[in-house]
Amino acid sequence: MVHAVLSEVVQDSRGRLLAALIANLRDFQLAEDSMQDALASALVHWRRSGIPANPTGWLLQTARRKAIDRLRMSRNFDNKSAQYAHLLKLDQADAEEESEQEIPDERLRLIFTCCHPALDPKTRIALTLRTLGGLTTAEIARAFLDREPAMAQRLVRARHKIAKSGVPFRIPEGDQWAERLNSVLSVIYLIFNEGYAATKGDRQIRVDLCEEAIFLAQLIAELRADQPEVDGLLALMLMIHARRHARATPDGALIPIEDQDRTAWDQPMIAQGIKLIETSLLRGSLGPYQLQAAIQAVHSEALHFHTTRWHEILGLYDLLVQFDGSAIVKLNRCVALSYVDGPEAALQSSQDLDVELAEYQPYHAARAAFYHRAKRHSLAVQSYDRAIDLCDNNSATAFLVEKRRDAKKEAEQMLGL
Repeated sequence: MVHAVLSEVVQDSRGRLLAALIANLRDFQLAEDSMQDALASALVHWRRSGIPANPTGWLLQTARRKAIDRLRMSRNFDNKSAQYAHLLKLDQADAEEESEQEIPDERLRLIFTCCHPALDPKTRIALTLRTLGGLTTAEIARAFLDREPAMAQRLVRARHKIAKSGVPFRIPEGDQWAERLNSVLSVIYLIFNEGYAATKGDRQIRVDLCEEAIFLAQLIAELRADQPEVDGLLALMLMIHARRHARATPDGALIPIEDQDRTAWDQPMIAQGIKLIETSLLRGSLGPYQLQAAIQAVHSEALHFHTTRWHEILGLYDLLVQFDGSAIVKLNRCVALSYVDGPEAALQSSQDLDVELAEYQPYHAARAAFYHRAKRHSLAVQSYDRAIDLCDNNSATAFLVEKRRDAKKEAEQMLGL
């Protein structure tokens, strides 16, 4: 019972707890360490004394006290006396309020701190994914197609740099807003992508991450209602998340979009997304998130997969490539091309991406699907094999294995075996 409640609290409130701790401590590593100490204490104390009325408040107060203990035992305690005094004051206030106070939501300030120009763009995104999104170092490394040890070192250096350079813990204003917004949106989008297509584990979808990303985008949209790309990103995520109930069977098996029951799509969420993107596009300031949202709107409006307006989607991808010429965007364009000019055209176009996406599982899965549809079954099997080797998600692996089995069976039938 205690473990289940604690897991639920961590899933629901980890980001808020850690953001509040970092706001108090101004030290990322101390905040993470103190929170882990508090979680360990909860397992002991809650079993012995019962679950507190306000579990999140208990964890925040306990984490602060663990931080006090760590500071007291620190070798350079004299340099941290002001921080120590501040924490003692907060602890006294907590005791007077009996830990019933609401945890301040500092997540938006945290995400802008992580995205400070003192850090390089890649590090900004990685640090926020780790700190605010709760992704593991391995998950972040995979999102960047990096090695895990290299990503771990990057995160350590980022924490040290923030601590030493005095990066302010605040939401930027004026000119600073524009220069930091793109990094923030990239962070939110990557958090959502990891939730939408989890790189590891049993589940293909991590709803908690998807909803965390949507919430963060909503926070920014409320703060600055005049940003078309914020609305574009929010619209994009809403329309994708609207399909969550149709993307897997009850036992977790992946269902591709062409086989999904579209009556299970969340139509109010889709309508909200379409309204957002339509309003955003009218502002006349086009950007990549708006274009991706427009692509999702075309998918969402199709009553059946075979009635999807692929020519329109391909045209939107042609525009998107002008904003974002990344290999992954070009691969997605190839998928659209396969439904306009056929799988052979997609195979030829995607071949140029072979070196850059050699370790990217969706690339090999897409190539396998192109080969399969082109009835080049032996090559489809080879590409499915490579995709399976690179896949760490159990439900996605099971889907690829089934597709490989179909391709191999069709290849044997063509050979008369």
